[in-house]
Amino acid sequence: MTEKSIYQLFKTICDSHPDKLAYKFKSGGEWVEKSWRQTENNCKQISKALLALGTEHGDKVDILSNTRYEWVALDFGIVSIGAATVGIYASNLPEDCAYIVNHSDAKIIFVENQEQLQKIIEVKSQLENLSHVIVIDGDPQGLDIAMNWDDFLAKADSVSDDDFVKRAEAVKQADLAGLVYTSGTTGVPKGVMLSNGNLLFSSKSSGECLPLETTHTTLLFLPLAHVFARLVVHFCMRGGCAVAFAEGMDKIVDNLKEIRPHFFASVPRIFEKVYEKITTGAQDAGGLKLKIFNFALSAGYAVSELQQHKKPIPAGLGFKHKIADKLVFSKIQAALGGRIVFTISGAAPLNVAVAKFFHACGVPILEGLGMTENTSFTNVNRIDNNRFGTVGQPGPGIEQKIAADGEVLFRGANVMLGYYKNPEATAETIDKDGWLYTGDVGEIDDDGFLKITDRKKDLIITAGGKNIAPQRVEKMISSSRYISQVVAYGDKKKFLSALIALDQEQIEAWATAQGIEYSSWDELVKNDRVAELIDNEVTKQNNQLASFESIKKTIILPREFTIESGELTPSMKIKRKVVVENYKKELEALYTD
Repeated sequence: MTEKSIYQLFKTICDSHPDKLAYKFKSGGEWVEKSWRQTENNCKQISKALLALGTEHGDKVDILSNTRYEWVALDFGIVSIGAATVGIYASNLPEDCAYIVNHSDAKIIFVENQEQLQKIIEVKSQLENLSHVIVIDGDPQGLDIAMNWDDFLAKADSVSDDDFVKRAEAVKQADLAGLVYTSGTTGVPKGVMLSNGNLLFSSKSSGECLPLETTHTTLLFLPLAHVFARLVVHFCMRGGCAVAFAEGMDKIVDNLKEIRPHFFASVPRIFEKVYEKITTGAQDAGGLKLKIFNFALSAGYAVSELQQHKKPIPAGLGFKHKIADKLVFSKIQAALGGRIVFTISGAAPLNVAVAKFFHACGVPILEGLGMTENTSFTNVNRIDNNRFGTVGQPGPGIEQKIAADGEVLFRGANVMLGYYKNPEATAETIDKDGWLYTGDVGEIDDDGFLKITDRKKDLIITAGGKNIAPQRVEKMISSSRYISQVVAYGDKKKFLSALIALDQEQIEAWATAQGIEYSSWDELVKNDRVAELIDNEVTKQNNQLASFESIKKTIILPREFTIESGELTPSMKIKRKVVVENYKKELEALYTD
């Protein structure tokens, strides 16, 4: 890396492409465009306003907001003066916000609107160090230390450009750029310290693995409090790609058609939802539509298989594939905007069936791997070297190996500085030779492709001594259209059982088709015919598992796991221990006979 700081890279890009599109966002129902020069000016104003508020080198500045342009502008404005950005999920509860604000020693926090400000008001008595709260949208009410966005920006006038440049040019690679709190499936979140160098290296290494073009645009809807989204912003900046911000999760479908992105990054659940909608829609349509759909998929899978092995496509198959593309695949591609070159999946394992389906439809999903502790990137499949069921080969400059007990280890300039205020946890995670212990269990093939089989702490050992990877079982069972979420249980037990949350939309449609009468969702969930349906679905998936892995008993839950219930992290990972504890009595009852 030639850059000594994020600011230096940002400044270089702005000087090289001053008038090129950098960001797009909706305002008043219309898309607003920002060039790199406009973005630079916005960020410099933020930096100067922060200096006016007394922000020192190394200070932490918190952001409690959904993904939006101002989040990115704040991030660049904060790191440009040697401070560190601390993102807080907009879905976090007030107590969670208080913990992060206090633990990060933040004196300044930016909140998106009055709704987010209200969280700070609720816990204000706990926030002894907080001096300033800036509200991005609207005028603040109910807090004397709060100011609106315009009043904040106006403070920049009291700081000279020379003072800003002096601070910006003093920032080095080793300086802290971000404090990212792991959403954590267990315990109190830890603050991961990421340096300027960490983010610079990861954007370069990941960017070299992807077919990025300066003409590309992406749609960003991932939460910027998660480092995965920030990495996307950084490798787009380095690659000169434009970023459009989605209006919200409920507007993704509309925004895809409006922006027509060339690529986007997502968690697997989005791909899985689209897959379920397309395949169940075809099955429900039946007749000629289903026959055409199956014909197209047959051709698509055949071409995909040949492409995977870099073999030529016979003329006859090529002709069938053109028909399939016109009748089916082009419509699927159009729903994603019609210009997709590739997509990226990360943050959780992707179902292999989903990866194969989208590849067959002409929408490659490049599954990758990263965790907060390694700046969200170590591995990714390449557009011309993609192996389903793996997270790909490591990026340039990143080493990987498997420990004696099967744990996956990484080493490189992407590895965090450590956990903030927690040297003991840092020493447990990074050894004296710089290897990061991930907690993942995996396998590396002869070509360097990594396959993650489970989490080390999640492994179930049955009473019979069999080691079972619950994630594999859960993915298999949840592939049913009627099942939304699964948690397997059975450590030290004679057999596996599972908690199952249903897909309400699919179950209700099935019940209507079956003529089942019900007055509420709670009533339908307890219906014997629903129980029989789920039992049959589980039995069908059990046939693909070894006998000791198969689910013998199930509990159908009245609702899905949610962030609000404390059973999901903000990045949508299931908190296994919390879920099991919540249903411990019911689970144990399955083993009393």
